[in-house]
Amino acid sequence: MPNRSANLQRWMNFIEKHDEALLADMLAEDVVFHSPVVHTPQRGKKITFLYLASAEKVLGGENFAYVRELDCGDQAMIEFVSEIDGIHINGVDIITWNNEGKIIDFKVMVRPLQAVNAIHAAMGRKLEQMKPKP
Repeated sequence: MPNRSANLQRWMNFIEKHDEALLADMLAEDVVFHSPVVHTPQRGKKITFLYLASAEKVLGGENFAYVRELDCGDQAMIEFVSEIDGIHINGVDIITWNNEGKIIDFKVMVRPLQAVNAIHAAMGRKLEQMKPKP
């Protein structure tokens, strides 16, 4: 295991354990999420939690791996690979933490275009499943 900051290690613990309580605890109330497929930034803990929990389910399977880390303590850039329906996905998570160790900004960038399209379709299905039922 690389020598990681406490902030990045908490994120990696969530990814390894798939524990949504860890994710909820990491997010600041005013966190901003930047999706690779949604034009406007998503603001707030509730919507960011929904997107990140869904993405972990969609992308976080056996084909998911972080392959490179740039850790600056209160900021990190983590490159990942995954696969959906035979389409190879290469992306980057860019995370910023506040002084309390809460995530205040989370940006996801993905390539190639086929991967963006595959994620868009898969996330749409997962978000629909995770919506609260009336």
